[in-house]
Amino acid sequence: MPVLSETSPLTIPLLVAAKGGEKIAMLTAYDAPSAALLDAAGVDVLLVGDSVEMAVYGEPNTLSATMDSMVRHSRAVCRSVKRALVVGDMPFLSYQTDTARAVENAGRFLAEGGCAAVKLEGGTRSLPAIEAILAADIPVMGHVGLTPQSFHKLGGFKVQGREPETALQIREDAKALAAAGCFAVVLECVPAPLAAEITREIAVPTIGIGAGADCDGQVLVFHDVMGLTRDLRPRFVRRYADLSSIIEEAAKAFTRDVKSGSFPSAEESYAGGKPALRRVL
Repeated sequence: MPVLSETSPLTIPLLVAAKGGEKIAMLTAYDAPSAALLDAAGVDVLLVGDSVEMAVYGEPNTLSATMDSMVRHSRAVCRSVKRALVVGDMPFLSYQTDTARAVENAGRFLAEGGCAAVKLEGGTRSLPAIEAILAADIPVMGHVGLTPQSFHKLGGFKVQGREPETALQIREDAKALAAAGCFAVVLECVPAPLAAEITREIAVPTIGIGAGADCDGQVLVFHDVMGLTRDLRPRFVRRYADLSSIIEEAAKAFTRDVKSGSFPSAEESYAGGKPALRRVL
């Protein structure tokens, strides 16, 4: 029996209750129009990801995201959503320096951005910030495996957990996040067997991205799914549309019509009004 209603607003307890049963669909969203479409389509969770830096602003990584920018994108998404749970992605250095700042920044996602929860990268090393945020009654989604904010340390955007010691660390990190009170844990770019083990071992949903089919849910970047990116093609992405070609062809047609003079037509133009009457003395 599905626990995630197709119409009622989703809550964190409902998502946790879906563990081991109904799969959770999650996509990134960065603006009001796309958020409204994804929400109407039945996507369960919308992540206002710091991946906006790469997908929208053309940056080479996510490190340039700021709190002000992330809160603004969050507000745009939340204004358009009726059902989906919206999660704000805490940017680099918004939670690593001290716990008080972490709580304040997490609170901004809820108070200013309208989000229901926040997501933090890192396992046991991030526990002080996570525990402080949870103590402030702010729900937290964890994130282990490939953590993009640590790509310099990791040597790039690479699969994590192929070696026994790193696999053990990822398992322990995921267990620690679940035990601390995170309502879900993202597993990014880890071998499918490892993700399956973690999914069986922790009591909260796992959300996979490049982590195989046994996770409790899946997340992808909106621009990748819709075919808006042409150069970046991760192995784990399935494209469900080719919007880049559709948009390009539409722009070409518009340009042709403007240059030929066929746009705008008479029907697309406004007729003049009646001339003003002059008083004759």
